[in-house]
Formats: sequence, C-alpha cells, structure tokens
Amino acid sequence: MKKIGIIAAMEEEMNAIKDVMEEIKQIEIYELVFIEGKINNKECILVKSGIGKVNSSRTTQILLDKFEIKYVINVGSACAANDELEIGDIIIGNKLVQHDFDITAFGHKKGYISNIGEYIKSDEKLIKELKIKISKLSNVNYKIKIGTIASGDIFCTGESMKRKINSKFGADAIEMEGASIAQVCYLDKVPFIIIRSISDTTNGRNQITFEQYLELASKRCGELLKKFI
Repeated sequence: MKKIGIIAAMEEEMNAIKDVMEEIKQIEIYELVFIEGKINNKECILVKSGIGKVNSSRTTQILLDKFEIKYVINVGSACAANDELEIGDIIIGNKLVQHDFDITAFGHKKGYISNIGEYIKSDEKLIKELKIKISKLSNVNYKIKIGTIASGDIFCTGESMKRKINSKFGADAIEMEGASIAQVCYLDKVPFIIIRSISDTTNGRNQITFEQYLELASKRCGELLKKFI
C-alpha cells in the first residue's frame, strides 16, 4: 500500500507532525530516521531532512526510492515576503521557485532551471482538496493563503532582499527547502504540496523571532495537516 510521505527540515517541525501520528515505528536508512505511522487511519511516513536544498533533495529522493509513496507533503516554517502575512499564518505553495538559482548569463530569467522552467507547480488535485478542507474550517484565528513560495540556501533577514524576492518572483514566503523538494518530486512524477507557517519576518532580528515562534508555526502546520489527511 502506498504511503503519504511527509518531509520536515527541523526537529521542531517534525515533532509537531509526530504528535498527531499513531502506531509509530522507526526505520533508519542512510542515517535518516523514517517514522512510519498513521494519521486519521492513513498510512504515512515522516522524515526530517535537515536544512537547505541539498539535504531536502537527498532526503526526498531516498524517501521515494525506499518507499511506495502516494504523494509528498512538505511542512515547516517560513519567513513572510508578503506584508499581508503575519506570524502564525499559513501559506500553501501552489508555485515554487528557487530564488538563488541563476543562469541569467545564458539569457534565462533568474530562478529558471533547465528542462523545468522558472516555477514548479504543486499538484492541482491536492491544492483543490486542501481548498475544500480550508473552506470548512471554523474558529481559525489566522490567515491561510495559497500563493508562491521561494526557496534558497540563505536565511533571509534583510528587508531589501525580501523586497527583491517578492518583486522578482511574486513570492509570499521565503524558506530553504520547498522548491528543491518540488523539483525532485516533479522529476520523479510524484504529486506534492508545500505547507508552511510563518515564523518570522525580516526585521534584522528575525533569527530571534524565528526561534521564539518556530514551535507555534510547526504546531499550526501539524493541525492543518491532520485536517487535510
């Protein structure tokens, strides 16, 4: 039976998902710990990738190689690039882009990847199903937005950098793994969706904000994921 694959970059993000899982057991492969269990009686497998595009790409490929995966969900935290988003809000990435991928010397736009393009789109069916679940939520005191997520191997703290990424790519949020996970899933023809909660905004001190609100952001992703699955 195919399982739902869930990837988180950090321990706090992973634990928030583990908290809503049942019948848990662990398997170690290439020093990665894969947690098998059920969410709402559906078979899932959860793994922590580590931070950054290489770690997340490697983990995604191992997940797809070693297990029968129905689709992949990436969950975690992100920095707001859209001023409408506040700490604790949720962003669902329907488009993913690597903001630090640059072959403009060859006449392409920044973010363009050969044989892929500039943006990678999440699975339309998963987005549609998630929209239906969101429409049925009540008593939610935070925003849930479907938009564009930009990924790169840098923790964005500068306002000018945020504005540049927002302007160039129409990015609503910035993080370090989503688009690389999307790229691997796209190439392997496996459906995926990216769910992020805002943990910080660019204020020069958002490392502190990130550490303060990471648990809140992770918990909200876990709650939405449980409702979705």
